[in-house]
Amino acid sequence: ETSSGCGFGGLVTGSQLLSCRSGKLTPSQVAKNIIAMLEDCDKSTPPLRAIVQWDQEQIMQMAEASTTRYRNKCTLSYLDGIPVCLKEEFKVVPYHHRVGTVYLGTEPETEDATVAKKLREAGAIIIGVSNMHELGTGTTGCNPNRYHKIPRNPYKPNHFTGGSSSGSAAAVAAGLCPVAIGTDGGGSVRIPASFCGVVGLKGTFGRISCHGSLPLSYSTVSVGPICTSVADAAIVYSILAEPDPLYPYGLKQPKATLSDMCAPDLKGLKLGVDWTFFKVLDAVYALPVLYVAVEHLQSLGASVVEVSLPEMEELRVAHVICILSEMRNFLKPDFNKHYQEMNLETRASLALASQFTALDYITANQQRTRSMRFLREIFTTVNCILTPATACTAPRIYESDLLTGSSDLSFTVRSMRFMQLGNFTGIPGLVVPIGYSTAGLPISFQVMAKWWDEAVLLRIGLKLEQFRYQTKKPSIHYDVLA
Repeated sequence: ETSSGCGFGGLVTGSQLLSCRSGKLTPSQVAKNIIAMLEDCDKSTPPLRAIVQWDQEQIMQMAEASTTRYRNKCTLSYLDGIPVCLKEEFKVVPYHHRVGTVYLGTEPETEDATVAKKLREAGAIIIGVSNMHELGTGTTGCNPNRYHKIPRNPYKPNHFTGGSSSGSAAAVAAGLCPVAIGTDGGGSVRIPASFCGVVGLKGTFGRISCHGSLPLSYSTVSVGPICTSVADAAIVYSILAEPDPLYPYGLKQPKATLSDMCAPDLKGLKLGVDWTFFKVLDAVYALPVLYVAVEHLQSLGASVVEVSLPEMEELRVAHVICILSEMRNFLKPDFNKHYQEMNLETRASLALASQFTALDYITANQQRTRSMRFLREIFTTVNCILTPATACTAPRIYESDLLTGSSDLSFTVRSMRFMQLGNFTGIPGLVVPIGYSTAGLPISFQVMAKWWDEAVLLRIGLKLEQFRYQTKKPSIHYDVLA
């Protein structure tokens, strides 16, 4: 289904595939370029800090195997020979499963997470594991500890990438790889993708296996790809999305399809918009571009239906109670034993979480049931819900952040404002870059759909992508095909 007339050959993954098939470029040559670039990243001022663990021998081994497959015309998938990275939250052989900390993953991993295993089986070249916010507890990506340091936004290196899948978004935006894998419990795929001007897909809860990632919050986290384009995200999604016997939450899922993704228009689709969401944005966020993006989708035959998403403030509070309570419960031994080794922000978040009671958690889950019921009704009248991706652009990095980290609750609230609905109710969400603020920082749009309907997100996402009339090259950018 992925080859149904979408013109994948013109994409980043596609252009590399065509080069490999024609013999002009081999995965081994691309891998050598990437290794040189990873060395350059570490030496640059400031260092990019997108990929925090990599191994030259591992990269070349996978690349040479792929080169042989291309030579023998027996490639494994669309991802054969394509460079990818995975967030450090996943177990990836032979790297350390540190999850953004200094105390976890003291020994190299001996077993892959399910997504790492599937990427290997698809022939992808894993170029390393990417930086992340410590234990996924924040949305800036600021992680001052000795193993990680602060990943830089390729568009403006003195700005944050967003988090917690910080290095994944930075690696894709900087051109080190067209595909990265992240996890999203409160916007952790979609926020960094938005801030770094790339595409981010949070699958339906359970759609892509979380097995082999640290189970920080079992009820809010979904896995998803961060990619250079919507079609690339579709390819990765089609390879990763299926039941995994080792991950019970996704066992009963319907088959993942890309049906109608490449339809020439959006006729028959109803797009739900709650206009109050557009009224809470920063003035610098170039609000007009968001309205014009909605008009663009209408011009392709979609109709816009005004919807009201009830109890959003209650939902946001309930989501915070759920995710922090679950993380605090899972990390109780760490908090007791490794408190002094944690970043200050992590300690503060987990200390706050310890104030929630069992009654708070039960009430929050009752809100979840209500919110899911509201959504079921809304999705009988619309195919998707459109929102801005974040209520602000990537924030600036200050000198003190490099030493002690950053904690800004008002920023956390603004960055997560449109994300929590998807995490709390489990519906899928896609963010697509549509323009730039007056300061030159990326602005993105979010599309959310009913459970298991990622196909409609990708269909609308392709059209949103065409709306972006210019793509500015980030100030940090590598051309791995050169």
